[in-house]
Amino acid sequence: MSYHLRLARPVSNLKQTISMYTRGLGLHVIGDFQDHEGFDGVMLGMLGVDYHFEFTHCHQSPVYPSPTHEDLIVFYIDDSLEWQRACDRMLDAGFKQASSFNPYWDARGVTFIDFDGYRVVLQNAAWQIIK
Repeated sequence: MSYHLRLARPVSNLKQTISMYTRGLGLHVIGDFQDHEGFDGVMLGMLGVDYHFEFTHCHQSPVYPSPTHEDLIVFYIDDSLEWQRACDRMLDAGFKQASSFNPYWDARGVTFIDFDGYRVVLQNAAWQIIK
């Protein structure tokens, strides 16, 4: 059976989030909505993948982001040159580089933080199923 994953997060500035995640991660707007029962939102993703992000903002009762240091989104990028390019794009898009709370992620990756405190790790490794 195949599933599609949507990761939904509240943000404080929808326009800035769209700019950072499209520029930094190469995501595309695949859907959006305005004033849907008080919420504005956008879905960001890529063709051919089984996941997308939904970022929302509620004008009437804002839900402010409250991520912890261990709330991570991790992308595995095997090719070293592509990984370095991806890291450069994250910085150019406005993400800040930070040390990871878990030192495992610093050994072969870089942790980036957006303006709401959400963390994205770019891991320079191939994804492997661990048994």
